[in-house]
Amino acid sequence: MNLRPALLSLALALALPAAAAAATHGLNPQDMIYLDRYSSPTLSPDGRVLVFAKRVVDKDTNKSATTLWVRNLVTRDNAPPMQVSPQGWNVNSPAFAPDGKTLYFLSAKSGSMQLYAMPALGGAAKRLTDFAVDVDGYKLSPDGKQVALALAVFPECKADLACTKKQLDAIEARKHTGVLFDHMFIRHWDTWADGRLNRVFAAKLGGDAMLTSATLLSGDIHGDIPSKPFGDLSDFAWSPDGKTVAMSVRQSNREEPWSTNFDIWLVNADGGKARNLTADNKAWDAGPVFSKDGRTLYYRAMKRPGFEADRFGLMALDLASGKRRELAPGWDRSADGIALSADGKQLYTTAEDMGQRPLFAVDIATGKPTRLLGDGTVGAFEFAGPTLVFARNSMRTGDVLYATSTDAKAPLRQLTPSAADMLPDVAWGAYEQFSFKGWNDDTVHGYVVKPWNFEPGKKYPVAFLIHGGPQGSFGDGWSYRWNPQTYAGQGYAVVMIDFHGSTGYGQAFTDAISRHWGDRPLEDLQKGWAAAQQKYAFLDGDKACALGASYGGFMVNWIAGNWNQPWKCLVSHDGVFENQAMGYATEELWFSEWENGGTPYDNPAGYQTFNPANHVANFKVPMLVIHGQQDFRIPAEQGIALFSALQRKGVESKFLYFPDENHWVLKPQNSVQWHDTVNAWLKQHIGQ
Repeated sequence: MNLRPALLSLALALALPAAAAAATHGLNPQDMIYLDRYSSPTLSPDGRVLVFAKRVVDKDTNKSATTLWVRNLVTRDNAPPMQVSPQGWNVNSPAFAPDGKTLYFLSAKSGSMQLYAMPALGGAAKRLTDFAVDVDGYKLSPDGKQVALALAVFPECKADLACTKKQLDAIEARKHTGVLFDHMFIRHWDTWADGRLNRVFAAKLGGDAMLTSATLLSGDIHGDIPSKPFGDLSDFAWSPDGKTVAMSVRQSNREEPWSTNFDIWLVNADGGKARNLTADNKAWDAGPVFSKDGRTLYYRAMKRPGFEADRFGLMALDLASGKRRELAPGWDRSADGIALSADGKQLYTTAEDMGQRPLFAVDIATGKPTRLLGDGTVGAFEFAGPTLVFARNSMRTGDVLYATSTDAKAPLRQLTPSAADMLPDVAWGAYEQFSFKGWNDDTVHGYVVKPWNFEPGKKYPVAFLIHGGPQGSFGDGWSYRWNPQTYAGQGYAVVMIDFHGSTGYGQAFTDAISRHWGDRPLEDLQKGWAAAQQKYAFLDGDKACALGASYGGFMVNWIAGNWNQPWKCLVSHDGVFENQAMGYATEELWFSEWENGGTPYDNPAGYQTFNPANHVANFKVPMLVIHGQQDFRIPAEQGIALFSALQRKGVESKFLYFPDENHWVLKPQNSVQWHDTVNAWLKQHIGQ
């Protein structure tokens, strides 16, 4: 194919003050939902060429499509980005061949998701696989001669992919609809189990014919690789010589729903017997990365079984001796995905830190962490040759791709447009972080966002946002689901508190919420609300609504019965209402059991200590309840029960129900409806 000139609305030559001067309104939900999105920064091996993904939403079809774009980083703006993927194709997962001449990607153009290759700078795409099942992910071996493939198959079919397709067809054709289970998970996140496992296969590249079969690598390991529901390609890695693959996996058995025991396994690339490298650690081992010589395996590890929010430490395992050590035991941050530096002396990782997520370089010899990039939330990143590319977002930018030198000392080059660039008529609410003394006299942090049309001396109604997790954070980052700028765009001020239990402030701070869902974080929210009003005179404390999802929804439900005085309205999205029932109905039992101190039958009192359902008698503040039927984390019956309690009690209330959404509202027009409904509820009760 011929490359088309870029139609990217970069507008990077425009100065932001000029754009701000033209602004006529704040961010509205439609602005946000239909923004183009940029992701998957992928460098050529020499670091001179960048490929990235651009996602565009079609308002009429309510669907999105993703294309791949290429940009030469040496010619800079003399050669603007060009679409490299075939016109009209929906593609994902770009990867360069080791020689930089070939670009690989996935597409369902044929009717199923398969692997394709094309010249890196443009040309005809060639389909490489004709498997009977979808290719869910892939990873090239270091020499580019092999590919590891993630495929969902029935375990009894082993490497016979046609067998899996035959079983799926038989399920589709059968007349009955009942499904018999003999162990959990019966469902996970938003999907019912059908017996398939995610498994890793390998195949050799380079032949003329399309691949129709592959060697099963993970046959000895009865578990999902990548893990469900949010595992990714970091769950497995090739050794430098291409002879072995390391994998992070949890056994799929009766105990899986209450286990966080992921182990690192080493498997021969010819499908030989697997070896468990971390069997002695019953907690989570994740993200294997080989050293340059293949003798050491780096990975991340937790220490406490059953606790999904434990600190991920950086580990080094000598593959010959089996000896391991933690690289930075004194660094009180939890490492995200890791990458090895070109000289093999540093590990790069992101980690939440004081309301941001910077990129760090950790010296392997000394364990010293160095902050390379900050100011917001760093997402995907990649190093090659002299170049570092990364995605970063903040409360006012969306994900923006940048390039710099590998030590991040060179000036940052913005490669894709920010939300402000794409929406020059939008004015953004200014924001700042503040702190106060919370529970236990600890320092607690939060953010305040001004309304888009802020004028000194005026007071503004407040949206008080409560984050989920509970081990999460409302920091300086961008969200398409809970974005404070959409409230600032309606003329509200926004207050967000990172209460005890939040991440990025040390593991002890995160640990403090377990078995204390309703007291320590509530004290932080109460003191944070008071501190914000004292510090920011523009907050109208008499016109405020509290909103939250997941744990934030639980806290809204808890507030309804235990701290309802300040609020004119409440919004509870997918929140826990009846905690004892939640302990039996949720799918990931380890979460409820850790947070409540045991099972509901061994420690029933632990589930009643902070059970919102026990305080319905105190409900009086108008509440909007929202729930999705496909939410298996906090099942829809929790929202229905909450709405029933409100209605039976005579409290003004509404219930927004999505039959086709999970814990999150993801479909574009459903998201518009969600935001319109929430904003109408706020307007009804606090104006604007």
